[in-house]
Amino acid sequence: MTETDHPVLSPAAPALFPGVDDDRFGRVVEYAPNAMILTDPRGIITMVNAETEKVFGYRREELLGQAIEMLVPERFRHHHSGLRGSFVLNPGPRPMGPGRDLYALRKDGSEFAVEIGLNPIPIGDQMHILAAIVDISDRKTRQQHLERSLREKELLLAEVHHRVKNNLQIVYSLLDLQSAQIEDPGIREMLRDSCNRVRSMAQVHQTLYQSEDVSQVELGHFFDDLLRSLHASYVVDSSRIAINTNISQVFLPIGSAVPCGLIANELLSNALKHAFPGGREGKIDVFVGKSDTNTIRIDVSDNGVGLPEKLDVENSTSLGLQLVYMLVDQLHGTISVNHANPTCLSVEFPATEAS
Repeated sequence: MTETDHPVLSPAAPALFPGVDDDRFGRVVEYAPNAMILTDPRGIITMVNAETEKVFGYRREELLGQAIEMLVPERFRHHHSGLRGSFVLNPGPRPMGPGRDLYALRKDGSEFAVEIGLNPIPIGDQMHILAAIVDISDRKTRQQHLERSLREKELLLAEVHHRVKNNLQIVYSLLDLQSAQIEDPGIREMLRDSCNRVRSMAQVHQTLYQSEDVSQVELGHFFDDLLRSLHASYVVDSSRIAINTNISQVFLPIGSAVPCGLIANELLSNALKHAFPGGREGKIDVFVGKSDTNTIRIDVSDNGVGLPEKLDVENSTSLGLQLVYMLVDQLHGTISVNHANPTCLSVEFPATEAS
């Protein structure tokens, strides 16, 4: 096609839109960066622009007067006319097939992904349809590559959590075997506490490994596993000590989940070991929730014998309480203590989103 044959470059050429006097609109369409196709209400192509020729591989004269379905893959053609009829009955600018994958057909028979915007164009007493078509096959390819890469990274991260969990369980087993050979009850108790700390870290990684999102831990699942483990470790009689939980759905990234898990282990272990001596009966209440101020609070309370009035968590000689204070500080949180009626240790720290 020569320059003088081009319908919008030649002043004497007919307008792109029959019945429309404003040739400037036709020029805008002709030089649009997207493929532009005008059809009449029956779906017959009455105009295409230069980009349409490039995108579909047809010359202009091969398209004019043909049904638009020639550019639609065969498997989609059967309901295309119905969709066009719906648009004619309810015209208005809008995308075609929102939420669906759309494909177009080139002259060489190859298909490619597209986005299509539809606009009603009144010409005379008929409503024509102007379709703006964008080839998004490169974008789709990049998106698929990114999604595949993300899935591979998620699988790798899940495998890392699985291996870390397995290694921590090996450490736990070694400590447990060692404790069985210790006769001193004090040292044996210290080893058991260390076992529980290692196991709580392993459970964080186990929760992540089993999660659909391996970047964050759901605290509810973690606390359920932790309570079962501590029950077994301290041989808790459920008829003597009732444990009530009120745990909201709270998610933490791995950087906060590990220290939070260790804190929970210490608070629960402390209540199970010391709150009900001599076969005493009682209950332990566990609360986990997110406040309106975007902080996470963990409360472990009991109606047991209580804590010493002079207990200073920050300066305690107890390794467990020292660990709690250090971890709370790491989370930039605070800890408060109610010594009795009920005894309650409450930890609060800012919520952080998984990166």
